[in-house]
Amino acid sequence: MTSTAISPAPQKTTSARLPKWAPWALLGGSFLVSAAVFAFANPTGDPADFNIALTVVFAAVIYMIATFAFSFIVESRRHAVDRLMTALVGTAFVIALLPLISLLYTVVVNGLARFDGQFFSWSMRNVVGEGGGAIHAVYGTLLITLWAAIISVPIGLMTSIYLVEYGDGKRLAKGITFLVDVMTGIPSIVAGLFIYSVFALLIGPGTRMGIMGSLALSVLMIPVVVRGSEELLRIVPNELREASYALGVPKWLTILKVVLPTSIAGITTSVMLAIARVIGETAPLLLTVGMVSGMNLNMFGGQMATLPVFSYMQAKYPGLPQDAFIDRAWASALTLILIVMALNLIARIIAKAFAPKTAGR
Repeated sequence: MTSTAISPAPQKTTSARLPKWAPWALLGGSFLVSAAVFAFANPTGDPADFNIALTVVFAAVIYMIATFAFSFIVESRRHAVDRLMTALVGTAFVIALLPLISLLYTVVVNGLARFDGQFFSWSMRNVVGEGGGAIHAVYGTLLITLWAAIISVPIGLMTSIYLVEYGDGKRLAKGITFLVDVMTGIPSIVAGLFIYSVFALLIGPGTRMGIMGSLALSVLMIPVVVRGSEELLRIVPNELREASYALGVPKWLTILKVVLPTSIAGITTSVMLAIARVIGETAPLLLTVGMVSGMNLNMFGGQMATLPVFSYMQAKYPGLPQDAFIDRAWASALTLILIVMALNLIARIIAKAFAPKTAGR
């Protein structure tokens, strides 16, 4: 009599998984629930009073709770924690974007009211009330920022080259690094007061010129350029330097032909970050450059107009009708944002054109 062995039942090696559409369905349901709650809580019933930001945040909280709960029930605790962390990261990303999106939306909506040909072809000379434009402020901003970049970029780049290539470990390099870190946190008003005080001693009190604004902005730009360029020069592989030295190339030529071209894309980005950091500064320009209603392109004579100061003056001291002044302030703010975007685009094109070519390009 033979006995037959009873084989054990097959065990599941994988747990159940939520379908691929489930997270999106939970996200959509969370937004519907959140929108319904805030629509019901809206006391006026006016769509303009509907709080979009809080709706998004509340929907994200509901989504995280629902995702964790459904995943814990259907899948496992490990999958639930994984989905919760993914939802937290996504929520943090959305929350970080909300202020930026809200800012851009507000500036664009309000700035388009005066974003016309007259705004970019007229100045405010002999203009009272409606009309006028900010062409004088656009030219002033471009000129002052250009001179600030001309002053700051060579100084900052050569300083970073010294710190990385020549001064590594030396006391002077450590002192420069410490001073650059201190300068990074200097308030912009201090830079403006410093330049104003220097010119008041050299020329006389009350002196205001475009070059003073460029010098004030360069005080803020230089530490940003130094720190950004320094980090990018340090990540250039030492093998590239050693290969150049092995061929008998001197150090200065190695830096010029190998190190800088290798890191030119990142250095360009660092310079653009420095420009974006200072192009919207108002306090130092208000002290050193002042404000005029007409065109002045002389960097070494008289006050000049800039977009940040123009926007501030239009919003701070509106005349009649007030809407005309506020519209000009929003339009100048939108123009400033577009200038920064255009400069970043140009910088990326330049960086791509001068970056070292690889075999796949």
